[in-house]
Amino acid sequence: MNSCFLGRAARVAATLSCLALSACSGEAKPPPAPAAPPPVEKGARLAVPAKGAYAGAYIDFGENEDAVTLEAIDKFETLTGKRNAIVASSSYWGEQTFPKANVELIARHGAVPLVFWSPWDRPYDQEAGPDKYSVTSILAGKHDAYIDRWADAAKAFGRPMFVSFCNEMNGTWFPWSGWFYGAGVRVPPAKGEKPGVDRFMGPETWKKMYRRVVDRVRARGATNVIWVLHVMNYPYPTDGWNDSEQYYPGDDYVDWVGMSVYGAQYQGDEWSDFTPLLNFPYLQMREFAPNKPVMICEWGAAELPKKGDRGAWIREAFTAMRNPKYDRIKAIVFWHERWPNKDGSHSNLRVNSSPGALKAYREGVADPYWLDRPQWEK
Repeated sequence: MNSCFLGRAARVAATLSCLALSACSGEAKPPPAPAAPPPVEKGARLAVPAKGAYAGAYIDFGENEDAVTLEAIDKFETLTGKRNAIVASSSYWGEQTFPKANVELIARHGAVPLVFWSPWDRPYDQEAGPDKYSVTSILAGKHDAYIDRWADAAKAFGRPMFVSFCNEMNGTWFPWSGWFYGAGVRVPPAKGEKPGVDRFMGPETWKKMYRRVVDRVRARGATNVIWVLHVMNYPYPTDGWNDSEQYYPGDDYVDWVGMSVYGAQYQGDEWSDFTPLLNFPYLQMREFAPNKPVMICEWGAAELPKKGDRGAWIREAFTAMRNPKYDRIKAIVFWHERWPNKDGSHSNLRVNSSPGALKAYREGVADPYWLDRPQWEK
């Protein structure tokens, strides 16, 4: 998610410490787009794949990440030679809407929407701290009417939709970050809990808010919502109070667990291979949510030829994410975007940032292991 681009730098710094469109001259002609799956029907129930994992993407849908168009989806899928089982976009509380047109378009295309649902007010600046849609104001019931309207519209949509609510809360760039709500202040053990369990005010406040919203959406009958707990792979700050597990609201409130995994995105970033960015966070996630499928909700790295080979990075990512060691990874969502930075440079994460990057992505995603259409429970 990237409405204000400085926030990406903070995420990359945290991770690495513990795209104008490129002309791509000389590219091979893209293969024809695969045959389309049927539209997603109301009442369908998405299956967790027994073999393989869903492939998806966020496709540079504009400043608010919500300008979803069939043309953009078709262009990306023609470019990469494969359809997406998941298409991601955003829904900001500052718009006070449900993204009805977007999710219906994606469902007609035969894919499942992934919606980043963010309690955030305009101008959607990162690193600015809490705004009118603060965690505490949600807990106080000040936005119940909007939550109910959103839930009613989700129920009326009636098809499966992933919802990543308040993502990357273990960073400091979004206003719902645990950093702003008590951070590492210790709180007493919960009722009935054994002494010695470390609990902290920031994560505990966030979890209460998360549970309250999930309960309210479910109470409105929106059982088609698939809740994804979406953390940053490495927390920032890296203190123990901010570990991903501290934000886990319990099995009853999470359907999938997920994370963002980014490599270098700015000239000043340290280059890192993909596997170290995945390994420890994945193993940690499997410890606190062993029975949940894992989604790589966002992944990518910028075209920085003076730093490293992006094509090789993408190849490594595809190899790592299908390693049997990470067999609970059941969906991956590539972040296809290019944005300007304040220093006049651009961060180019588009799949066609260079011929080498595009070739690596095409070849990687072409593996049948990466599923191009949803599977349904019978």
